[in-house]
Amino acid sequence: MFKSTFKIGENVIGEGYRCFIIAEVSANHDQKFEYAAKLIEAAKEAGADAVKLQTYTADTLTINVSKGNFLIPKGNTFEGPKNLYELYKTAYMPWEWQPKLMNVAKKLGIALFSTAYEETAVDFLEQKVKIPAHKVASFEMTDDILLAKMSKTKKPIIMSTGMATLEEIDHAVDVIGKNGCSELAILRCSSAYPATPEEMHLNGMNVLRNIYSVPVGVSDHSLGMGVSVAAVALGANVIEKHIMLPGEKDSPDHSFSMIPSEFKQMVEVIRQAESAVKGVHFGPSSVMEEAHRKLFRRSLYITEDTKKGEKLTKNNCRAIRPGGGLDLKHYQEILGMTVKTSVTRGTPVSWDLIK
Repeated sequence: MFKSTFKIGENVIGEGYRCFIIAEVSANHDQKFEYAAKLIEAAKEAGADAVKLQTYTADTLTINVSKGNFLIPKGNTFEGPKNLYELYKTAYMPWEWQPKLMNVAKKLGIALFSTAYEETAVDFLEQKVKIPAHKVASFEMTDDILLAKMSKTKKPIIMSTGMATLEEIDHAVDVIGKNGCSELAILRCSSAYPATPEEMHLNGMNVLRNIYSVPVGVSDHSLGMGVSVAAVALGANVIEKHIMLPGEKDSPDHSFSMIPSEFKQMVEVIRQAESAVKGVHFGPSSVMEEAHRKLFRRSLYITEDTKKGEKLTKNNCRAIRPGGGLDLKHYQEILGMTVKTSVTRGTPVSWDLIK
């Protein structure tokens, strides 16, 4: 039903290709266009493969009611605005920016796409921004109408699965597949902000890969780079992490976002981790390792001047550094054998030398 690899822009996502790293802008633009543009530039400089926006308004997400579940409880990460409407009114990105930001991204050579939270946002992203892929947020993955709308565009979908049961994931994947999408990646996610490493359950990535045969990864809301690097070591094909400008304090997402220098360091360590787990090889794997094998691995040497016909003993033949002589496994075998010609101290033992 789904492809094992697919492309977003120039990036191939899937097994055998480097991890696709997404810089999530979210609300870290502070409703200033120049901040949003700088975040795209910073993401490119930090080594991200893509930038992701969010496409909603307070009115498309909720209604302005200040009672019951509409109130943001004290102690919540997003405490400050009195209700959901006020939170999203201050956090949303004006839609008219997004085609302009796409142009910024294109000039920089970095992919850009967005999370739509309802149907009108999908239409806008398709018609005005012309994004190359869609993102499903964890909180929206149970919206069959939204999933179907995205799927019918026939573009790749990356879906986060915070809070979701396997039954809910299975249903969402079914809806996506039945409505025409053949390019899907599924991300493990914790919808705690910030999340602890213990809440990430990274081994679930490969469970999802085995069930659905799609690329997998992590939408990482934890602090630092540890979870993302661990995910890559476990085979993640996609990493999504929030990015913000230095000194950001006003955004509701600042407490679990990385500044560009931190993001860059994470990308570098992820690329190192990819190199470390790539392929299987036994034996020397570099010119230096081969040189060290010859220099530091012990082998059998003549350690005292020995005349022709004399026997090898523990006194005149030892296992020492460097290499170049017979392997140590032959030591017991050669003791008692004689040398064919007189040899000086420091001569490597070879089969041609003894009988």
